[in-house]
Amino acid sequence: MQAWFASHPLVSYIIIFVLITYVYNKVFRVRQKLPLLKEIILYILMAIGSGMLLIFQHDKLPIIQCLLVAVALMLLVRVRYFVEARQKKKAEAAAKRG
Repeated sequence: MQAWFASHPLVSYIIIFVLITYVYNKVFRVRQKLPLLKEIILYILMAIGSGMLLIFQHDKLPIIQCLLVAVALMLLVRVRYFVEARQKKKAEAAAKRG
């Protein structure tokens, strides 16, 4: 897989940028929106950071795989919160009935 990513740097860059953007938006974004100029600067800095991570990926570090693990763990936490919320609703409904 590392060889394929090394031979396709544009695809690797896009994957890294998309994964970093997803992680930022799900973990680090505050509730209120940033002003447009700050938002543009933020995404430009993330694009530059993605370029640096692409260099590390090209030097045989598993950057994309690590980002995929991070996204998978984030999805796992979201599923856990969803299941806990459903169980809490069921418990509250059962308490109201009984």
